[in-house]
Amino acid sequence: MPISYLDPINPVFPDPKSASFPLDGLLAVGGNLQPKTLISAYRQGIFPWYNEDDPLLWWSPPIRCVLHPQNIHISRSLKRDIRKNQFSITSDLVFNKVVRGCSEDRNRKIKGSWITLDMEKAYCKLHTAGAAHSVEVWLNDELIGGLYGVAIGGIFCGESMFSSVSNASKVALIALCEGLKTAGFSIIDCQLVTPHLESLGATSISRASFLDTLYIQRNRSIDWPDFNVSDICKKIHEGASRSYR
Repeated sequence: MPISYLDPINPVFPDPKSASFPLDGLLAVGGNLQPKTLISAYRQGIFPWYNEDDPLLWWSPPIRCVLHPQNIHISRSLKRDIRKNQFSITSDLVFNKVVRGCSEDRNRKIKGSWITLDMEKAYCKLHTAGAAHSVEVWLNDELIGGLYGVAIGGIFCGESMFSSVSNASKVALIALCEGLKTAGFSIIDCQLVTPHLESLGATSISRASFLDTLYIQRNRSIDWPDFNVSDICKKIHEGASRSYR
């Protein structure tokens, strides 16, 4: 099916199953990044992803990477880091700094970042609206890592992670999984498959399977976990002596 061009004011997304396979799931071009548009997209299994000089692109890949919170895997090196460092965990405390950290981290690793200034502003608005959330990792009162994403019913759609200290982003993911398990979330949508995510316990499923799960989970009413700091930190340090698998 040809790629759809969305109205910049009132975009209407096409069926995500119609996304082009040869182009890795590119579905549509255009639209906007207003909170209403982003929430509509995520509720249909669609997400924005584009570079600084590109038009606004929307995707629904044929293969989806997902992580069940109970399946998070802790490597031996991460166990050592957790035992060695007394990390502190918070949630939604400095959302804008986490998004900025993710953008700067990607800019350091590759020239340019898909987390453009417009994307930063859009997700900060989404956070203000109560749909986007962050998890922060601290060491000696310094923000050293974190992640952010969008909660849609019983699914958390992960967007990006960053770390300025080795393994800090992985600690954020472990904390996220602990919080989501407690709250009753079903899966974390990791979007695109990477060896790094697979090493953390993520698996690949078809777009059809993902959409089936999304359609069941998206209307659930689940409060964002309060991330009891002492409780989650205790679980993380206890987890350092065992595998989550």
